[in-house]
Amino acid sequence: MGQRPSSSDDEGALPPARGTTAAPGAAGRAARGPGVGGPLVPGVGPAAALTLGGRSEACAGDLVIAGLTRMSSCDWPGRLVATVFLQGCPWRCTYCHNHAILDPRAPGQVPWREVRELLTRRAGLLDGVVFSGGEPTRQTALVDAMREVRDRGFGVGLHTGGAYPRKLEALLPLVDWIGFDVKAPRHLYRAITRVGGETTAADQAFASLRMVLDSGVDVQVRTTVDPTVLSDDDVRALTATLHDLGVEDHVLQEVRPDGTTTEYQQALAATRRPS
Repeated sequence: MGQRPSSSDDEGALPPARGTTAAPGAAGRAARGPGVGGPLVPGVGPAAALTLGGRSEACAGDLVIAGLTRMSSCDWPGRLVATVFLQGCPWRCTYCHNHAILDPRAPGQVPWREVRELLTRRAGLLDGVVFSGGEPTRQTALVDAMREVRDRGFGVGLHTGGAYPRKLEALLPLVDWIGFDVKAPRHLYRAITRVGGETTAADQAFASLRMVLDSGVDVQVRTTVDPTVLSDDDVRALTATLHDLGVEDHVLQEVRPDGTTTEYQQALAATRRPS
C-alpha cells in the first residue's frame, strides 16, 4: 500500500511490529518478535471455515491481521474509523514503510474477535472500518469480514493497490469507499513494485481501477510520489491519464523516509541534495 497520511488523532498509526500485540498507541514501537513460521497467536486464523454444500468458504475469523488502529481520522476522509491491517502483499514497493506485514506466511497478531469487541464498544462512535494492508484483497476471508461489519451498521472502507482484480470484483458490492493507490504511469510501475513482468503490476492495477470507476463506488485515488523513480513530467502525465479515465479525486502524497530501508533512505536523500 501507499504511505498513509499522518494524523495526531490516530490511536496507533501503524500496525505493530511482528510478534507484538496491538494495544492503542503501541503500534510500530515494540521490538520485533518471532519471525516467519512462529506459532499462531491463539484465536488468530486460520479459524473454522464455513461449509456451504460441501464447499469451504473462509470466514472472518480466518483473517490474518497484522495490526489494529482503534480510532483514526485519516484513513477515510471525513470519517472516524477503526483500521484493520491485513498481513501480506505481493509487491515490494520502493518506499514501503510496513515491511513487517509484507510476508503472507507470517502469523497474525490480532484475532478477529478483538475487532468485534471494539465495534461493540464503539457502536455509535465510529463511522466505519477500513481494511488496509499490506494488500487486503489477497485474503479471501475479507468477504465475510466485510459482511459482518456491514451487518453491524458500520460503513466499509478499503485501501488497495488493485493487485487482485478478480478478488476486488467480489468485494465491490460490500464497500462504501475505496482509497486506491496508483503507483506510477504504466511504464514505470515495475520500477516501484519491483516484482513480476514488465507490465504485470500495471495491468493488474489499471484493470482494477477501471472496475472501481465503473462500479460507482466512492473512490479517492492516491499517488505517493517517489522522486527516485518519478520526474515532475511523469507525475503530470499520470495525472492526465487518470483524468482521462474519469478519476475526479486524485491526491498526491509526499514520500516519507520513516520505516523505509536504509538503501531507499539514502537514494531519497540523494534526490533532495542541491545540485
